[in-house]
Amino acid sequence: MKIALIQSELVWEEASANRKNFESKIKQIDQQVNLIVLPEMFSTGFTMNPSAVAETMDGKTVLWMKSMAKEKNSAVTGSVVITKNGNYYNRMLFVFPSGEIQYYDKRHLFTLAGEDKFYTAGIHKAIVDYLDWKICLQVCYDLRFPVFVRNVENYDLLLYVANWPKVRTNAWDALLKARAIENLSYVVGVNRIGLDANNYEHTGHSQVVDFLGNYILEPQETEDVFVVDLDKNEMLETRKKLDFLSDKDVFEIKT
Repeated sequence: MKIALIQSELVWEEASANRKNFESKIKQIDQQVNLIVLPEMFSTGFTMNPSAVAETMDGKTVLWMKSMAKEKNSAVTGSVVITKNGNYYNRMLFVFPSGEIQYYDKRHLFTLAGEDKFYTAGIHKAIVDYLDWKICLQVCYDLRFPVFVRNVENYDLLLYVANWPKVRTNAWDALLKARAIENLSYVVGVNRIGLDANNYEHTGHSQVVDFLGNYILEPQETEDVFVVDLDKNEMLETRKKLDFLSDKDVFEIKT
């Protein structure tokens, strides 16, 4: 699978400006890719003011994602502030080239920033089937909670989108590698760069780690589009040789 990671600054709570920026970057991709990954809350930045920016599943940003997916014949994913029935969700959308949408609502809300006071936590784990790959969707703070993401479904790719600040970059790098190693899975992490409205600095470190914890794409700090090609067969062969997942514990997650 060929994946494009887009690492960029975000304009605070200006969805139109962010869509324009990402559209320009997407249109500059000069090769056929299968999946385009955008950061967490890519249209607004990590805002605790959802009432000012939230959109519906029929809103402009979702329609834009559908348009980009169709134009590039590639799935597009990233998280958006979505409202439904009076609740707000940090929702990771996975838009297929056909326009079909699957999504994951962030389960672990970032209490340190008060996210739990403004957003409703998701309940269900989301595994997307796409081009014979099983892709597990996760958002930022979820990275710190390995039990929820334990690979009991034999997924192939663990995908994190984030607004992860510079001050905790060491944790971001270490935990992405840990999730790859313990789950024998490829891991892709896409983060933003630049200052947000709260003066938190983000240095990106978007990266791709293989199923043994080796870098396919080392952590990046520039604003750019990075394209990687992942080999599922290589991963499956390694799982046959190192059948660690068969020894995993059985447990139940209570919601």
